[in-house]
Amino acid sequence: MIGLFCFALAVLGSPFKSKLRLEAENATLRHQLIVLRRRLHGRARFTNQDRWLLIQLYRWFPSILSVLTIIRPETLVRWHRAGFRRYWRWKSRSLGGRTQIDIALRALIRRIGVENPLWGAPRIHGELLKLGFEVAQSSVAKYMVERRGSPRVC
Repeated sequence: MIGLFCFALAVLGSPFKSKLRLEAENATLRHQLIVLRRRLHGRARFTNQDRWLLIQLYRWFPSILSVLTIIRPETLVRWHRAGFRRYWRWKSRSLGGRTQIDIALRALIRRIGVENPLWGAPRIHGELLKLGFEVAQSSVAKYMVERRGSPRVC
């Protein structure tokens, strides 16, 4: 009886929903039927494409959570969050390139730059080469302390 009442309310409320929202709900229901027909025995198995489609529908139309029947809404939200984490982990991965120079060498470059304000990157680079550190002049310039004004000469 309650199910019939809920169905009647849904039918009466459907003209007030947007057409895109109704189409998204229909697509969700149809896709769930496809997944159920595809199962061999036991539980319905979702492929990555199934998850991706449902997540995209959820992103565009969050109201589809109300028509999910073969999975719980929490499961869909969990898939969405996991995909989001995976995307940003992929986006922020190391792309290789040159390795960073040691922290102690960076501190040495800064200290030499502070103690000798008239020296530029070429001079500090030369001094580091004399000390046995192989580092590019551009790296020295990158890690030097930037001066706010011109150096004062007494």
